[in-house]
Amino acid sequence: MAGGWAPDGAEQAQIDASLDDALAFARQHLPSGESAHECAECGESIPEARRTALPGVQLCVSCQEEADKQQFFHTAYNRRGSKDSQLK
Repeated sequence: MAGGWAPDGAEQAQIDASLDDALAFARQHLPSGESAHECAECGESIPEARRTALPGVQLCVSCQEEADKQQFFHTAYNRRGSKDSQLK
């Protein structure tokens, strides 16, 4: 139920838009092309199963986990639109 000046369903539209943005960000960062046989970071051999499952992979599992920790997604503006956040 929307309150104030927001139309009905506005909350779900905001959630859907945030989810769409996060999915687009994730899809942009998927590897593509030829998979490497050795990790670009540490030089460890990348297993055939990983290269087959994820075409274009360049990092071993441990290096990919470290890279994922350093990467984050944030929206450019506050989609919630609460009065408190707009007044500050």
